[in-house]
Amino acid sequence: MILLEPHNVIIQQTILEKLQKPTSLDVFFVDYDNVRFHLSTPEKKTILLLSMSIPCWHELEKYGAVEILQREYGTLVLSQPEPEYHVSLQIDLEQVPKDSESQEAFVLSLALLKRNAVAAPFERAFSAQKDLEASGGQGELTQVSYRDQEQIFIQAAQDRVTVIFSTVFQEETDRIFGKVFLQEFVDARRQPSIQNAPQVLYSSRDPPLEIRHVPGLRNSEDIGYVTFVLFPRHFANKTVASAAISHIQLFRDYLHYHIKCSKAYMHSRMRHRVSEFQKVLNRAKTEVATTDRKTVSGRTMVNR
Repeated sequence: MILLEPHNVIIQQTILEKLQKPTSLDVFFVDYDNVRFHLSTPEKKTILLLSMSIPCWHELEKYGAVEILQREYGTLVLSQPEPEYHVSLQIDLEQVPKDSESQEAFVLSLALLKRNAVAAPFERAFSAQKDLEASGGQGELTQVSYRDQEQIFIQAAQDRVTVIFSTVFQEETDRIFGKVFLQEFVDARRQPSIQNAPQVLYSSRDPPLEIRHVPGLRNSEDIGYVTFVLFPRHFANKTVASAAISHIQLFRDYLHYHIKCSKAYMHSRMRHRVSEFQKVLNRAKTEVATTDRKTVSGRTMVNR
């Protein structure tokens, strides 16, 4: 199955092209979860302005997104973002590293703007878990409304970090496909080669015990809850934690993307099968004899 990349390909490719040949630019585009971007050159061709608008920015800001972006991008982060956007980076193309390896790494970091912003509540929970190892108890329940009617809940405990996704299935077939996919996650973990993978739990309609006290949760057939249980080994060091954050924050998009791909594949197979049936039926049609009957004198007889 295809894994979605955490970086934005449009940002990556566009900036790499402008590094080769700076030109005027004014591009609007949208990423997963209704995140809007604007890449432009408002002043001159060698100064790029990258702006992002994300629906859950105010929640991410509360959990330390600004500090993480300043850590990752430093002086590139503007104190006053572009109007109608939540964060803006100003990139001077003349200051970008010249060697290809450093240049690609720098551009990739810019393409990870959304990923780094959404990483804030996860990093906060990982840090809280380390503090709770000695004192025990549970940390604060973090809630991020990453989509309309859908949330991510994150809570640290003494020995784990629990991540819960709520997702809405618009159609009955989506719920069926989603249940099949999520059951595969549960069954795959039984294989010896991936015993160290996070535990995955799925429940439809009824929210997990960890969040049942949260007001305003939906209780309907079209809602599903997916729980990931991350243990310290899943975020033991900076590299492992970074990979875990990159993969888990894309889970909702990964799930619905493959549901749509599966439906498209089944529809194409159904169309192919119907086409084959039509060919069989066409071959089964009997040909009607059209020979003319003539009299002795050569006149054609007409049936009445």
